[in-house]
Amino acid sequence: MHIYDGVRFPPSRPGSRMQPDARVADYRLFQQRIGTSRTIVVTPAAYFTDNEVTLDALAQLGPQARGVAVVRPTVTDAELKRMADGGIRGIRFTQYDPSTAATTLDMIEPLARRVEPLGWHVQIHLRADQIVAAAGLLQRLPGTIVFDHLGRLSQPSGIDDPAFAIIRRMLDRGNTWMKLSGAYMMAKPPAYAQASAVARAYIEAAPERMVWGSDWPHPTEADKPDDAVLFDLLADWAPDRATRQRILVENPNELYGFPHE
Repeated sequence: MHIYDGVRFPPSRPGSRMQPDARVADYRLFQQRIGTSRTIVVTPAAYFTDNEVTLDALAQLGPQARGVAVVRPTVTDAELKRMADGGIRGIRFTQYDPSTAATTLDMIEPLARRVEPLGWHVQIHLRADQIVAAAGLLQRLPGTIVFDHLGRLSQPSGIDDPAFAIIRRMLDRGNTWMKLSGAYMMAKPPAYAQASAVARAYIEAAPERMVWGSDWPHPTEADKPDDAVLFDLLADWAPDRATRQRILVENPNELYGFPHE
């Protein structure tokens, strides 16, 4: 999920896609509705490479929260250590819209090598066609890789999209994870049928490396989806209770360094 606080943390650039009612207090109301207790705060595009809003949220949310930052190669080792101490456990590359991206493709590999010794992962948010074009780069990245939003496969192609085969090969290698989030980026409510077929295929391939995400407060969507409906999709994607336990509890322990419960 993402935190936005335009009063205490103004956006890094004018015209950014800021979201109202998306501070920590607002998110806690979301948690009460859905029933979750742990949180991964991801720095949103509106803040470019300014991760202070995320670090502040982690401090407010406490030991049940971890973070994913956005950085460029100019980040210092001291800053990486400060972020690690503050709960950051990965860096994200959001380049599906290059005109607004804070990073470029050529930054991914050198930064992945810098954060691997910290035990951080690299989170990839690309369109399916971008995944195909960057397949060589993605497949040689060191450390742990996490694909965002079901890989943003094109529709109606779904699992027939060439990007799916690339992601599957990477999942089979054992160092790649998938974030089960953003169904509305691929399909329409309420059934989200195309997204569901893709999610089930990923879960069948590597249930031990799937994690769920809300993408709250859904910054890409003008009409906000029903969070309860989105959460309930997981029961359809993973009907087996033990698999859901993995996705919601056990797998996040491994990926984000939560205490084992």
